Amino acid sequence: MTTSLRTPVVTLAILLVCSPAFSQRPSDPALLIPQDAPPLEYVAVPDPLPVPAGTTMGAPSSVAFDSKGHLFVATRGTHALFEFDPNGKFIRAFGEGLLTRSHGLHIDREGNIWTTDVGAHVVLKLSPQGQVLMTLGVKGEAGEWNEAAKSRRLNQPTDVVIARNGDIFVTQGHTPGTMGDPRVLRFDRSGKFITSWGGKGKEPGKFDVAHGIAIDAKGQLWVVDRENQRIQIFDTDGKYIRESKYAGVPCGIAIGDQYIYMVNGFAGQVLRLDLSGKVLAATGKAGKGVGEFGEAHFVAVSPKGEIYVADSVNAAIQKFVRK
Repeated sequence: MTTSLRTPVVTLAILLVCSPAFSQRPSDPALLIPQDAPPLEYVAVPDPLPVPAGTTMGAPSSVAFDSKGHLFVATRGTHALFEFDPNGKFIRAFGEGLLTRSHGLHIDREGNIWTTDVGAHVVLKLSPQGQVLMTLGVKGEAGEWNEAAKSRRLNQPTDVVIARNGDIFVTQGHTPGTMGDPRVLRFDRSGKFITSWGGKGKEPGKFDVAHGIAIDAKGQLWVVDRENQRIQIFDTDGKYIRESKYAGVPCGIAIGDQYIYMVNGFAGQVLRLDLSGKVLAATGKAGKGVGEFGEAHFVAVSPKGEIYVADSVNAAIQKFVRK
């Protein structure tokens, strides 16, 4: 069901429809210490996304832009997805009942919408109109992807990104500690499995929670290894290249032409990095006000340089613009 644009518009109060009780606040206080960095010269904008009267948005899990500069928001409410134009004007809410617990979001070059369902253990490819074109995994069944055993299951898929050649890269494994199977899985454009790598651990090529993924201009994969407080970089075959360590709880990244932006989970920050991963500046803090976070979960940057952050705990979208 799509919400009509003809409904009167009011200021957005993003209402919590799905409980944040599933959020995994770290028990180690060291993971809540923010990254030390010079201030990022951006300021938060209150109530950035108006929606029609009577429409509520569940807790946002992720944000992404398409090639037209439209912002998409994945939510944990009745409607899985919201779309806004480049000026933040509401276009539609769709995907009613589509996802159990949304997590990651990516828009490919053709405008197809990719989303991960960490609760139902599937990755969905949707057409720009919202029709399901592909499903990776078996809905409601966590398990192993093992072609020899004819097992084609995912285990808590967290994020997805599409390479220039159409290959699909999925991160999975959302449970910290000894449980779960954190790894990267690679598929071709048709969804045929190619390879995977990872597993639990702190050594290079292993993960605690493989929480986010992005591709840089060189075609290298940046994988956010949350509780290990690092980003690991791989080639597309899974060869480990290097890593960068950070304070706090790195959650998601957006790689641009000049900078990388990373959000720092329960430490409540947006970080600007250079293209090598070095920290340049930061803004935000833990809290419930404008420009503050319960959990800075995923980040996207508009063509105009505006920063949007999905806060899955405070059930809010934060927007930052240059001072």
